[in-house]
Amino acid sequence: MAILDLVLSPNPLLNQASKKVDIIDDELKKLMNDMLDTMYHVLGVGLAAVQIGVLKRAVVMDVDFKIEESSDLNDTKYKITNKKPKFIINPEIIESSSQIISNDEGCLSFPKASSKVLRPENVKIKYLDINGNEIIENMSGLAAQCIQHEVDHINGITFVDHISKLKRDMILKKMKKNNK
Repeated sequence: MAILDLVLSPNPLLNQASKKVDIIDDELKKLMNDMLDTMYHVLGVGLAAVQIGVLKRAVVMDVDFKIEESSDLNDTKYKITNKKPKFIINPEIIESSSQIISNDEGCLSFPKASSKVLRPENVKIKYLDINGNEIIENMSGLAAQCIQHEVDHINGITFVDHISKLKRDMILKKMKKNNK
């Protein structure tokens, strides 16, 4: 298990498009497993490779895990159960519902920042799993919000690009201040 460093705003890497994955090898599998460990460690539901500094179209997500209090000896205050991770390579949103919903959205690359974001309620995505199998899947609710957020990341778009200029400027100013 490796916990990787997160790329934080205002790092310009977050605004770069990621490259298509051509080969699913042991190196990519290790990277994605480390991404998953990192995501669970910081209690996120999704993580794109660009958020750990790798410009590959690779995403991990798990919207079903549970956080339980823990009193184990290694000083961890919680443990993760009910894990149902998804390893998503080269995702494409191939269909979106016309119904738009507004939900609070945060981002691991924007610690302690969140805002309402409008997104389609349901999406159909096409991707490769960790074994190279093509998957077409309908997603709704938190899963749909999460995959849209992560696909944005691999396209060089962050959640603040979906909000008003005033809110975006406030969040970006806070990020710059926090990183000094």
